[in-house]
Amino acid sequence: VIQGDIRDFAAVAAACAKIDVAFHNVAQVPLAKNPELFWSVNRDGTANLLRASLERRVGKVIYTSSSAVYGVPESNPVTEETPPSPMEEYGRAKLAGESACREFASRGLDVSIVRPRTIMGHGRLGIFQILFEWIHQGHNIPVLAGGKNLYQFVHADDLAEACILAARRKGASAYNCGADRFGSMRDVLEHLCRFAGTGSRVRSLPMAPIVAVMNLSSRIGASPLAPYHALMYGRSMYFDISRARTELGWQPRYSNNEMFVDSYRWYLANREAVLNGREGMSQHRSALKQKAL
Repeated sequence: VIQGDIRDFAAVAAACAKIDVAFHNVAQVPLAKNPELFWSVNRDGTANLLRASLERRVGKVIYTSSSAVYGVPESNPVTEETPPSPMEEYGRAKLAGESACREFASRGLDVSIVRPRTIMGHGRLGIFQILFEWIHQGHNIPVLAGGKNLYQFVHADDLAEACILAARRKGASAYNCGADRFGSMRDVLEHLCRFAGTGSRVRSLPMAPIVAVMNLSSRIGASPLAPYHALMYGRSMYFDISRARTELGWQPRYSNNEMFVDSYRWYLANREAVLNGREGMSQHRSALKQKAL
C-alpha cells in the first residue's frame, strides 16, 4: 500500500513500479463542487498516472470515466460513438482525462476507458444517503415532470467486473456500462418505497422551476447537490452496452430495482455508523447534511 496524492508525480510513479495493471478510480466527484480540484485531480492527476504508467511500463491502464462526458444526450441509447458534450465543469474535466488517455495510447500505452452510468451498490452514499434517510423516515420522494424519464444505473459490483474484463483485453478501447434491466425514475423509486414499507410515496414536481431552484441553491452553497444533479435528475439517459457485452463478454447482474434495494439494505445495516460519521472517506461514501434541503 502506497498512500499519496495523485497530483504528486513522484508518489504516483512509485506506486506504478512493477505493476501489471493500473485501475484508475481517483476523481473529484460532482459533490465536491470545486472546479480547481476537478481539473487538478481529474485531468492533471490522470496525466500523472498515464505518464508514470508509460515510464514504468505498466501493461494496461483502465480509466474509470463518467457518463457526464455526454452531458444531456440528444437521443438515447448513448453509444461509444455518441459525441461527448459535457455541460458542466466536472464533465469537462473527466473528458479532458479521456483525451489524455487517447494521447498516451498514441504513444504506446495500452489504456482503455470505462464509462459507468450512475453507480449504486453497498456503501454508495453521497446524495443517495439523503434519499435513503427520507424513505427510512417515511417522507415523500420528489420526481420531476412525472418521473417518466428513463434512467439507467449500474451496480458497483457489475462495474468492477467490467473493469477487470477490460484489463484482460489488449488494445485501447472505450466501453459504456449500465444495467440491462431498467425503467423510469418513478419506477425505481416506487419499487424502493414499496420495499421499505415506511409510507413514503413518490410525488411529482414541475421540472423548470425546481431545476432553477436546485441550480441557485447549489451556487450559493445552500444545497449539497451539484449542477450535474440538477441537469440530469429529470432527463432520460441510458447506454447501449453492446460493445462491452461483445468484446468483453460482460453481463450485468443487477437491475435498477435490485441495486436500489441492495443499497438501501446496506444503509439500514450501517445507518448508525453513517450518521455518526464513522463510515467511509470519499464524498460518495460519506453522509451529507440534509437540513439545507
